[in-house]
Amino acid sequence: MKKRTDLTVSRSGPLRGRVSVPGDKSISHRAVLFNAIAEGKAMIRGFSSAQDCRSSLMAMRALGVEVDELEPDVLVVSGLGLKGLVEPDDVIDVGNSGTTIRMLPGILAGQKFYSVLTGDASIRRRPMARIIEPLRQMGCRIWGRARDSLAPISIQGGRLNGISYSTPIPSAQVKSAILLAGLYADGETIVMESTVSRDHTERMLIAMGAEMEVSTRTVSVAGGRKLGALDMVVPGDISSAAYLIVASLLIEGSEIEVSGVGVNPTRTGILDVLNAMGGRVEVSNRTVSGGEERGDLGVRAAGLKAVTIEGEIIPRLIDEIPIAAVAATQAEGETAIRGAAELRVKESDRIAALARELLKMGASLEELEDGLIVKGPVKLRGAEVDSHGDHRIAMSLAVAALIAEGETTIKHAECIDISYPGFIEDLKNLALHQQARG
Repeated sequence: MKKRTDLTVSRSGPLRGRVSVPGDKSISHRAVLFNAIAEGKAMIRGFSSAQDCRSSLMAMRALGVEVDELEPDVLVVSGLGLKGLVEPDDVIDVGNSGTTIRMLPGILAGQKFYSVLTGDASIRRRPMARIIEPLRQMGCRIWGRARDSLAPISIQGGRLNGISYSTPIPSAQVKSAILLAGLYADGETIVMESTVSRDHTERMLIAMGAEMEVSTRTVSVAGGRKLGALDMVVPGDISSAAYLIVASLLIEGSEIEVSGVGVNPTRTGILDVLNAMGGRVEVSNRTVSGGEERGDLGVRAAGLKAVTIEGEIIPRLIDEIPIAAVAATQAEGETAIRGAAELRVKESDRIAALARELLKMGASLEELEDGLIVKGPVKLRGAEVDSHGDHRIAMSLAVAALIAEGETTIKHAECIDISYPGFIEDLKNLALHQQARG
């Protein structure tokens, strides 16, 4: 068990300089999982240092995959092919990684052995029926705790059949689990969504040779097609960059550049929202690797105005809504966030956690069943707040503390390492850079 760490944050002066954020978590997970079932060796550069991504790495090692770590962020994955994995000799523990426990069953469903997946207390509370139901329709023998709704999950892999499935809630993790199982299934597997979710899986599988068709809200994959190993450079994680971006927008005199960030259109909802609020975020130096676009993000402090965040943009910034709410506390007017009920079943109930802790800091907001109403601008004050063991809540509160009067202590801040181990160090360096210039 990781030792508890409380973090004290004070009001900051301007942030200045250039910074790189860890590799994209979503892409890092997929790079390891997909190359593990491909033919050949793949070199992955920019692999995320987040604990969640290491959970995927360790899971594939437990399944017999050789992964060489040449550097902390450079891996060589030796693929075993679609059906080359071996039965693990113990339960696979995914830690806090929702991506691992929801996507890996899609691969295990097509194997010829038995496996069990579990995770920490947070993972064991998260809904799993959303993957168990479609995989069972495909012929997989899969079970979960609490009437097949929670982890641990046990899977007896075997022969699968393609299905046509409409996801009740747009989710890239659920979509990916079904598509991965579709690689092993007889015939075609089709997934339909009411709103487009992030498409990293489709992009990477197509680059690896999968037979897929992608339209606006429908994706199909043909079973039986081998995958080829894919060398790639993982772009910086836009979810991690979002905290630095919002901090720079809110702290007067700030001007930073975040280099090499992924700007996949299914992930840039936060940039669209912040620019609609009057923020100054510009993308330059665009390049492509492994089917994923990246660019440098230039950010300057700016006054913000309230907006409404709802509808089809929600899946494109679901992970960034907590930090968007912090930005809203400093925006002129009333910002409404609706249609984000999925936040209640993340690492914490993010709607309730964020409302509770920001209110302690003097925010003016109202908790909705599926979102928040935030009024601004308000002067935040330092307080003792709690991360609720959720990395995104912890980092959002840290940004709020940078603009608050006095000191803020964030309890259980060790969870930040789940996605962004160098977060505090990067903030300090940006602040120190300004001091050096002064």
